[in-house]
Amino acid sequence: MLSTNNERRLSIGGPKVYDVTKYLDDHPGGAEVMLDVAGQNADEFFEDIGHSKEARNELKKFLIGTYKMDAATLAKMKAEAEKKKAKQGSNSTLMILLVALIAIYVAYTKMQ
Repeated sequence: MLSTNNERRLSIGGPKVYDVTKYLDDHPGGAEVMLDVAGQNADEFFEDIGHSKEARNELKKFLIGTYKMDAATLAKMKAEAEKKKAKQGSNSTLMILLVALIAIYVAYTKMQ
């Protein structure tokens, strides 16, 4: 997927391909983090960082095309993304519950 040393492409959002060459110097996390995933599927990396809506809008400027994928591959990618999203949702619920329990404990011990 990498054409030359001056051109950096990565895939985010399934079959979407972005040329981020002109954005490397402007990336808030530095060029190195983008170069580490250049030439490969960067979906997980992009989502794990938790990019803002503004970052997602900025990314649209660099879209250069999409991979041709069969329906089975697209369905598999979608299922994996949904599974990960559901797992993250359950982890968030557990974290909120844990924080609430700690707050209740701290409030209770201060009242004693």
